[in-house]
Amino acid sequence: MAARGLSFGFGFLERSAGIPIGEHMIPYTPADTYARALTVGLLNTLRIAVAGILICTVLGVALGLARLSSNPLLRALTGGYIEVIRNTPLVLQLVFWHALMLQMPSVRQALNPLPGVFLSQRGVKIPGLMAEPALFWMLGALAAGALGWWLLLRRERARQIATGERRPTVLPGLALLLGLPGLAVAVFGAPRVEWPELAGFNFEGGLALSPEFFALLVGLVVYTSAFVAEIVRSGIQAVHKGQSEAAAALGLTSGQKMRLVILPQALRVIIPPMTSQFLNLTKNSSLAVVIGYPDLVSISNTSINQTGQAIEVISIFMAVYLALSLVTSLLMNLYNRAVALKER
Repeated sequence: MAARGLSFGFGFLERSAGIPIGEHMIPYTPADTYARALTVGLLNTLRIAVAGILICTVLGVALGLARLSSNPLLRALTGGYIEVIRNTPLVLQLVFWHALMLQMPSVRQALNPLPGVFLSQRGVKIPGLMAEPALFWMLGALAAGALGWWLLLRRERARQIATGERRPTVLPGLALLLGLPGLAVAVFGAPRVEWPELAGFNFEGGLALSPEFFALLVGLVVYTSAFVAEIVRSGIQAVHKGQSEAAAALGLTSGQKMRLVILPQALRVIIPPMTSQFLNLTKNSSLAVVIGYPDLVSISNTSINQTGQAIEVISIFMAVYLALSLVTSLLMNLYNRAVALKER
């Protein structure tokens, strides 16, 4: 660095970045500092990672169960989907989804597959809830209902361990989960929904998902869910078939057998590799630079080109990805410890 006239330091973070960023979750202008520009990139990365992990978990579990279906057509279609997706490079899939978004109709001819949902070359527009007190009260009530259901489940598990008896928790849990938000709506009013409407050459209102964000989200979810499906399938098949036969002999239904006998044992096999897939999804989001989504790596590359502080910028996003990986592993390990079967 000395031979090339380069100095080490993080003082450049306080200089004006001059980087235009099309998507930002916090207020940003090119006149802001490099520190704020990198923060915008970090929030964009977190946005895609959290949404991708949640959606791919739901889709992957559904595909894994479908892979074990007794219906041969469903089993074959799911298997074909998984094999094709797993054996195709992710970067190629991202380019495909981005190119597909760019081939959508113009705004005036936007596709309208669902009420309030519009697909065009400018991305996806969906209805959005207005940020107002009624919304915050409803979300708080929803969180309180979920917490109450969780506490109810813990109490009934303790009762089952102590006495062998367990009371139903589904209906009381749903009553808490739906009743408390309903009460909040009755007291504070329902949050308003903002619907997108065509005005001139663009839509106004609602939430906007850019073509780059939508393509990256779909690509990461489709790719990672195929691996999650195989993890779920292998975890369920790792449970000895005698467990299923014993559950059937006790008169449990198929749903009870899966929920109470098979899945609790399969989770010991499923969670560790599932954690690796969540980490992979977060790190794979760095491929966003291929389709122009302004994530942390994309903004970092621009910062390096403008400042020449390569070591400092690379160390920043390496530390960020390390922190994200450690936090994800910590949360999954805590969950793994919570659902682990306790030996007597």
